[in-house]
This record gives sequence, structure tokens and C-alpha cells, in this order.
Amino acid sequence: MIFNHNKSWIFFLLLICSLIGQNFKYSEIQTIPDLSFVKKVYTGLDILEQMDFSQLKGKTISILCNQASVNRNGKHLLTLLREVEDVHVLAIFLPQYGLFASEDPKLKMMGDKSVDPIFGARIVDLFKRVMYPPEWSIRDADLILIDIQDTGVRYTTYMTTVSKVMEKASEFDTPVLLLDRPNPLRGDVMDGPVIRTAYQSLEGYHLVPIRHGLTIGEYALIVNEMGWLKDLARANLKIIPMSNWQRTMWMDDTGIPFISILPEVNNVESLLAYMGMNLFKGTNINVGHGTESPFFRVGAPWISGSLLWKKVNKLNLPGVYFHQIRYVPESIYGEERGPYYAGQNCSGLLMEITNRNTFDPLATSTALMILTYQLYEKNFEWLAGGYVDKLFGYDLLRIFAAQGKPVDYLPPLWLHDILRFSEFRTRFLLYE
Repeated sequence: MIFNHNKSWIFFLLLICSLIGQNFKYSEIQTIPDLSFVKKVYTGLDILEQMDFSQLKGKTISILCNQASVNRNGKHLLTLLREVEDVHVLAIFLPQYGLFASEDPKLKMMGDKSVDPIFGARIVDLFKRVMYPPEWSIRDADLILIDIQDTGVRYTTYMTTVSKVMEKASEFDTPVLLLDRPNPLRGDVMDGPVIRTAYQSLEGYHLVPIRHGLTIGEYALIVNEMGWLKDLARANLKIIPMSNWQRTMWMDDTGIPFISILPEVNNVESLLAYMGMNLFKGTNINVGHGTESPFFRVGAPWISGSLLWKKVNKLNLPGVYFHQIRYVPESIYGEERGPYYAGQNCSGLLMEITNRNTFDPLATSTALMILTYQLYEKNFEWLAGGYVDKLFGYDLLRIFAAQGKPVDYLPPLWLHDILRFSEFRTRFLLYE
């Protein structure tokens, strides 16, 4: 069930500078020039660039960024810093999926270490090899710079990596400067249950709904102020906010390039589909991996697309239409496992989002999952270890499926979570 949060919960003052009066105990919000007369959205990176990178000059810095760390003109942070004098880059931290979404040919090897050829900075993978930055990369830095585009979806790991960088920085009291970016799925819509503590993981590191409606800056602010870092640590955190971003904006409303930060997710619609359909990672269903439309399909050799189509059409799910299809998933080069049923004839449904504003990704995906379970209980499998529970937030989804109740009874069960989270997050919102 989508909760659309359209009310203005805080006063957003744009007199001479924005965010005057936003006082927090452990974190600082940078005052920025009033750019409201320009009518364009400026990210934290754009603001830092407008300020001539003055906060970085004369400093040794370590940087956490990804391929979407670009300014309004599509120029990457690392490219911009090449033109800034008196900034020494010590280390570049890579989140999941690396930098530029693949092994970057611009990086070179020195022994068994990757090194950026421009800055001579060590490249540190914070997902495949280690989860925390090495001590030297924090201890010997004057500042940690974070500029990373998040998805707006809880079960991606970018905020987990940001949190671990902040945790390490807190050990040495090394300042952290975070450049804010839009939530690509709007900031006024929340959906899904808040994860229970027993089910926290790298894909559910903090107690937020699946669709949280926060910017990366607001999320980091909550984490720091609430003591959500390990051992209640607090980072010396400063956030450079955006200018002119509004909570009702989708990413493609901002004029900022949409750059893929997840495999097979290339636009707002595919990110919306991913938000719901990624729950199927906890099952033995193919959701379009190995085809030209990942996250838009539900299929298996043992599914009858016509039967599933009849069942799901009776639900009248908003903003979406389903087509019956048959397809054969292809093997994906470089993947150790999957996709499910590669080389086999699958029957199922193709999902078409007809209205992104009314489409409910979680109500849709959970309906498809529960219907499939109920129709094909002998063939349907939950992956071992309760993986779907970690994605969903707890074991309600599996229990509900087993109970055989109507699928539209499920979304109202997490509405209480959304209402409480909406009230909780109010004091941390930086934008109207």
C-alpha cells in the first residue's frame, strides 16, 4: 500500500540562504546560496562546484562515489576534481557494482592493487573484498567526501556502505562531507513494512520501509542523529543539500541525468519495477533475467500464463496491465548462478506500467507472488535461509501466502508501519 506524503512537515526557508535554523545535535547542514530564481535542481555536487570546491582545497581526501556522481551536465566528480588545484585524493571507495558499473578500464593495476592513474589514489572495493575502509584511508585523510546516488529502495546496499564509511570515520573523528542527491522515486511516497531487527542484513541495514522517500542526505542525517551506526557512534557529518528539489519530483523531472546504478535498471519505470519484483529473488521464479525486460516478467516452465492472467486481472491493480507471454531466458555471461530456467520454455506474464503515479510496485509483486504460490504450491519454492524475509523485512509475506487469504488483504498490514515512519522522519526532512 503506497502512502503519499504531500503535506509540508517542516518550514523550508529560502531568504538569503536555505536551511537556516535547521539545527541538529551531531550533524551540520551547510548553508547554501538561494538559487530558487534559477528554477533548476542543483545537487550537492553542483553546489560544491558553485562554491569552487573551497571546502576541499588544501586537504587530503578519501572519496566514496559511484557512476552517477555527476553534475547537471553529466560530468563526473572525479573528472571535475582533476581541474581543482591543491586537492590530494588518498583513496577512492567503491560501493556494490563498482565505479562506472563495471571494471573501469581507466583504473590500472600496481601489483595486486587498483590505482587511479590521475590521482594515484588507491581503489578500495567496499563490497567484494572488505566492508569497512582500511584504517590508513580514514586516519590519514583530512576529510571523507561522499557523493553517491541512491535508489530510494531499502534493499540496495548503497546506504549500508555509506553507514560503514561513517562508522569508520567516527573512530578517528575524521570529518565527513556528504553531497545530497534526489530520491529518484520521489520523496513524498513511502511503501512497505519497516524491517524488524531480527531480519536486518546488508540489504536491510536500517529500520526503514522498502520505499522510504528519503534523499541520501536525509537518510544519513537520520542514521547519525539517531545513533544507528555501530555502537551508537556518531560521525562528524556535514551535508551540502540540494537547491530547488521538491518531494513530488521523479528523477526525470529534475533535469539531472538518470545513470544506471543497478544492473538492468535504466530508467524510472524499471527502478519502480525493481522495487517490487526484486522480492522474487527469494523464490524460484524467473522475473525476466536473461531477457530484454528484466523485472517486468513473471514466468516458469510450470506456470500457465493464461490462468495466472485471469487471476491477476480480477484484482484490478492500478497503473499496470499484464500480457500473457511465452519466452526462453538466456544465460547471462559472467553470472555464477542463474537466471532461473535459462534455455527452458517459460510461460507467464509481461508487466506494463501504464501510470507510474498510481502503480503500486509492492502490492503488485506480492499479489503475483502469492497467486503463484497458491496456484502452484508443489512447484513454487522459497529459497533456503528465509532470504525473502530479509528482503521483505520479516516473515509476514511467507506466512500470509501459506494462509491462503485474498492477496489484497496484505498491503493494509504494513500501513501502520508507514504512518509511524512518516511521523518519525518529519524532523529530518530537508525539503518541501
